[in-house]
Amino acid sequence: MKPYKFAPYLKTTLWGGYQIAPFKGIYTAQPNIGESWEISGVPGHESVAVERGLVDDVDVGLTLPQLIDKYKGLLVGEKVYKRFGGTFPLLIKFIDSRQDLSVQVHPDDRLAMERHGCAGKTEMWYIIKADIGAKIYAGMRKSISPEDYERLVTAETKEGENPMQDVIATHESHDGDLFFLPAGRLHAIGAGNFLAEIQQTSDITYRVYDFGRKDAHGNPRELHVQQAKDAIDYRVWPEYRSSYDSTKPTSQLINCPYFVVHRVVVQVAQQIDFKCDSFVVVMCLWGEANINGIHIRQGETILVPACENILYIFGNATFLTATM
Repeated sequence: MKPYKFAPYLKTTLWGGYQIAPFKGIYTAQPNIGESWEISGVPGHESVAVERGLVDDVDVGLTLPQLIDKYKGLLVGEKVYKRFGGTFPLLIKFIDSRQDLSVQVHPDDRLAMERHGCAGKTEMWYIIKADIGAKIYAGMRKSISPEDYERLVTAETKEGENPMQDVIATHESHDGDLFFLPAGRLHAIGAGNFLAEIQQTSDITYRVYDFGRKDAHGNPRELHVQQAKDAIDYRVWPEYRSSYDSTKPTSQLINCPYFVVHRVVVQVAQQIDFKCDSFVVVMCLWGEANINGIHIRQGETILVPACENILYIFGNATFLTATM
C-alpha cells in the first residue's frame, strides 16, 4: 500500500491571508485563505484521495472514511482502528493568520462527550514563519477563579481594550516555535503567523474573547462565556512554549495520548521506523523528497498506511510527522 495524497480543503476566513496557496504551489483566485485542511475525517469535509502514482488506481476518488472502511487496520493501525473505528482521529492543517484570531478554549474529552457527544480537542502549533512582532496567545498570565473570569470577560471593552487581555499570556513567536495546547488552555493565533496545526478530530470551540471586534453588521461577535467557564484550565504554568532539540535530524516534539509528533530533517536519504502500530502523516514544510515511492514537496501532506509505515526517504526536505 503506497502513501495517499488528498485534495486540500481551502477555507476562506475573515482573518485569512495570502500565503497558503503560494506555499503549496497552487493557483487559486480564492481570497483570504485562512486554513488548508490537509487530512480530514470531519463530516462534511472528508478528504478525498487524489494520487498514489498508480495506473487506474481504484482508491482515487474515495473519501478518507471510505478508505478506512475498506482497509481498516491496514491503513490506520489495528490498535487505532479498534479505538476509533471508521473515524480518522486527527485533523491536519496549515493556517495563515493575517489578523488576530479570537481567544478560544476547547473542552476535554469528558466535558465534550457530556455536552456534545464527541471528543474534546487537544492540539499543537508549529510556527513555520512568523512576521516580526507576531504574537501567540496561550495560557494564563495570572491565576484567576471562574468567577473572576466571568466578571472580566463580560466587562465593557473600551477602545479595543478589555481587562481579560491582562490575564491571557502573550508570547512573541518565531520560526520553529512550538506550542502544545491541551484541552482547557486559553489560546489564540496572533496576526502574522503561518503555522502547521495537528489536533484531535473535533470541531468544538468556545469563543472566550474577541478583542472587542464587531461583525459585518456592527454587532459584537458571539462569545461562549458560560460554556467556556467550566472548560478553562485556570492554573498558571511556568512555560507555555515547548522546547525540542533542533540540531537532531529527527526530534520528538510532542508525545501525548492523542498524537506523537516529530520534526524530521533529511539530507540525501534517511530511513525512519517509528515502531508503532499506526499510520504516519507527513507534512512537508520545506524542500522535496520521495517517500515510499511518492513524490512530496513543500506544502503537501501524505498519509502513509500503517502496514507500510517504515519511511524510506530520498531528498532534501524538512517534515513534520504525526502518529498515534
